[in-house]
Amino acid sequence: MRYWLMKSEPDEASIDDLANAPHRTLPWTGVRNYQARNFMRDIMQLGDGVLFYHSSCPEPGIAGIAEVSSGAYPDPTQFDRKSPYYDAKSSQETPRWMLVDVVFKKKIPLIPLAALREHPELQDMRVLAKGNRLSITPVTEAEWRFITKQLV
Repeated sequence: MRYWLMKSEPDEASIDDLANAPHRTLPWTGVRNYQARNFMRDIMQLGDGVLFYHSSCPEPGIAGIAEVSSGAYPDPTQFDRKSPYYDAKSSQETPRWMLVDVVFKKKIPLIPLAALREHPELQDMRVLAKGNRLSITPVTEAEWRFITKQLV
């Protein structure tokens, strides 16, 4: 089992949206970074743990716990000309962008980015690295355990 931090802008998909979605599941659409895509396509597996992170909002932070609930499959937004995630260079035969589904596990009191920085146990978390802008980052088992056992 692996663990991930997955960022979403709450006005696009929040932890509450996930909790209220049919089957409490959402496709993780709109990823347009090759490294994040490769995590989903090549490494993520059913049952992997997800720290659901609200980003690009007044107070960014971890807002809930989710789980990877599907294998990777083509992101349909890349084919939709009306979508902001449309990619004219992608085709049904050779899709460029993949996604996984995530399923809601638990909403938690927001753990702000500043609070994560206060704990030496989390000093190496990728989300805390200067200049990190990836929407999906790996989380070590030790980081996962600390967050889910000490901060939640």
